[in-house]
Amino acid sequence: MAKNEQLREFLRARRAAISPADVGLPDVGRRRTPGLRREEVASLAGVGVSWYSWLEQGRDINVSGEVLDAISEALRLSEPERTHLYLLAGLNPPVRSATVGSVTEELRRLVDAWSPRPAILRDQYWNLLAINDATRTVFGYDDTDHNCLISFFTNARYRGMHVHWASVAPAVVAAFRADAARAPEDPEFRRVVDELSAASPEFAEMWARQEVGVPGQAVKAVDHPDAGDLFFDLTTLTVTDHPDWYLELYVPRPG
Repeated sequence: MAKNEQLREFLRARRAAISPADVGLPDVGRRRTPGLRREEVASLAGVGVSWYSWLEQGRDINVSGEVLDAISEALRLSEPERTHLYLLAGLNPPVRSATVGSVTEELRRLVDAWSPRPAILRDQYWNLLAINDATRTVFGYDDTDHNCLISFFTNARYRGMHVHWASVAPAVVAAFRADAARAPEDPEFRRVVDELSAASPEFAEMWARQEVGVPGQAVKAVDHPDAGDLFFDLTTLTVTDHPDWYLELYVPRPG
């Protein structure tokens, strides 16, 4: 009931915020309330007036993503507003397209400021967007490393220092599959898989297992050639204004 009430109030507010001129309609006749009429929204979205009225009244009716997209277009909803509409209507919001843009100077400073502890900024494909000097020193990354997953299997120095590499590898592959499943038609995920499958028979075998997992709080153990055994707690955070970018922060374990 609470969700239906929120849906009703949200649609009414968005409809009231748009004038006929905003959507190319003639403003004919006196209007008792500001904004578009229900029948105008229904016409713009290509749905029945009664059906749209039931939706705005919060009635228990079946809705589809296609219809919600049409209503979003008619009401000129922003991306966050469209997501909000999906959630209020009881549907999963569509997967957002990949964020386009360069890493801001503020994010780079944050990654660098995490030193002497390792920090990594990556995208949804696990491509490295920014790393600090501690990441290079502790994990053995260099200028040839561009993707966390590919480096996990192909960077000999990284593999040699990773204490539990063999036991962790299947979980790493399973976590990448879970990320790729959110956008099954995205060719970039397929490119990473194809490239790594050609370079690593181990990865190809693990990928064929069809195992799915999710990354979470983890402990990373490194046998560093100079510093010896190092243990880190790993926490992964989402960048608010780039929800397909992830900040991995490593904190030395006590002792």
